[in-house]
Amino acid sequence: MKISTKGRYALRLMYDMAVNDTGSAMPLKDVAHRQNISVKYLEQIVILLNRAGYVKSVRGAQGGYRLAHEPEFYTVGMILRLTEGSMAPVSCLDDETNQCPRATECPTLFVWEKLNDAVKGVIDTITLRDIIEHNMEKTIDYTI
Repeated sequence: MKISTKGRYALRLMYDMAVNDTGSAMPLKDVAHRQNISVKYLEQIVILLNRAGYVKSVRGAQGGYRLAHEPEFYTVGMILRLTEGSMAPVSCLDDETNQCPRATECPTLFVWEKLNDAVKGVIDTITLRDIIEHNMEKTIDYTI
C-alpha cells in the first residue's frame, strides 16, 4: 500500500487547520505557505473535505476554511479513505463481508486479513488530536 500525495497532504492540511485554529476561517494560502504545498493542490483537496463535512467554508474577505469538528473527531483512517478510497490490501476485503467466491478456499486470505486488521488498528485509532499531542511532545524544551 502506498499513500498518494493527495492523502498525505489532506492529513497535513487537517493537522495544520487543527493546530492553528483561532476560531475563525483560515485562508488556504496560509496553510499552503506553512506546509509548503501549492494552493491549487490544496484547493482540490479541500473540495473533498468540504463535501464530506470535514471542513466548513466561509466566504468573503475574511473567508477560508475551518474544521467542522474538534480534532479528536477525525481519525487518520477517515481522512485517508476519503482521499485514497479503500485501505484494504486486497479488493476482496473492501467490503464488510468478503464477497470473493474463493474466500473459503483461499490459502493466503488470513495473511491479507491480518494485514488489513493491522492497518485499521493504526489508522482508525490515531486522531488529529493524537498527532497534535505527539508533535507537541517532540517540541518540548526540557532545558532550564
